[in-house]
Amino acid sequence: MTQATPRHAAPGARTILLTGAAGFIGSHTCEALLARGDRVIGLDNFDPFYDPRLKHRNLDAVRAAARPNAFEFVEGDICDAPLVRSLLERTRPTSIIHLAAKAGVRPSIADPAGYTRANVLGTSVMLEEARRAGVGRFVMASSSSVYGNAPKAPFSETDDVSAPVSPYAATKRACELLAHAHWHLTKMPIACLRFFTVFGPRQRPDLAISLFLRRVSRGEPIQVFGDGSTSRDYTFIADIVRGVLAAHDRIDQWGDGFRIWNLGHNHPVTLGDMVAAIARTVGREPSTTRSPVQPGDVERTWADLTRSTAELDYRPATPFAEGIARQWEWLRSQPD
Repeated sequence: MTQATPRHAAPGARTILLTGAAGFIGSHTCEALLARGDRVIGLDNFDPFYDPRLKHRNLDAVRAAARPNAFEFVEGDICDAPLVRSLLERTRPTSIIHLAAKAGVRPSIADPAGYTRANVLGTSVMLEEARRAGVGRFVMASSSSVYGNAPKAPFSETDDVSAPVSPYAATKRACELLAHAHWHLTKMPIACLRFFTVFGPRQRPDLAISLFLRRVSRGEPIQVFGDGSTSRDYTFIADIVRGVLAAHDRIDQWGDGFRIWNLGHNHPVTLGDMVAAIARTVGREPSTTRSPVQPGDVERTWADLTRSTAELDYRPATPFAEGIARQWEWLRSQPD
């Protein structure tokens, strides 16, 4: 395996292929790229994990923000190598931001083969076709779930991540290993970004903040797993997107061209405090039912941002309460 000669666009003329373009993080990243003048090719297969109508709304927002001829969307599966090859040959992107994946810890336990296909095979296809097309750099989404129930916190990129506790986490670590092997053989610059519990407008409807906001506002009970002491390093979408763009722009400037970066907030919030923040934002006391902690869930996540701050100037700026308020404001504006 050798790397094809990379193509370099003139300044301001970059074309970026973004997978998962219709999703939560993907649609926001598309908008940010377009806002700074890049041309974006979006790829998504509208996986029915949640209502595809929501993804179409995301795309409508991207199209509304795009300049004429600056955004093109293609419906397709990242596991379809001929489709990906044809798309790269036709659009000739200078870089790829690979965000497409089957997400979610608990659903991965029910469908490990499906998660392996979408995440591991899909990433392998994207890496190989990027090599064939001479793409200049590759940025991919990983996850804080790779840390499992790590005994040390906050979690650093240099920590041992050999003990995942869910199939989803295992697929994300496998993707990081594939990326390293690909970089070793091709020297194509590759960034792996470990996202920490992203929230904000357009968040997937199955995730706790989105689900709790809707249910509490309607006076419906919410299901709380465990005693409320588990914690997550919730990170607002705008901060994540800034990190993605910084990693894209700087990956060839650090080390030997392969880098893993945490993108989190460095301020974990307990489940109990998250529910309380939602109650304050919505103005309604929640009714809760308690259930045991679910298999595959980790006790905490907490991002050490030392590396990403030093190398990406990544500095999350949105406090948790403000992010919840902004997500609630957006949710209230949406049709049922």
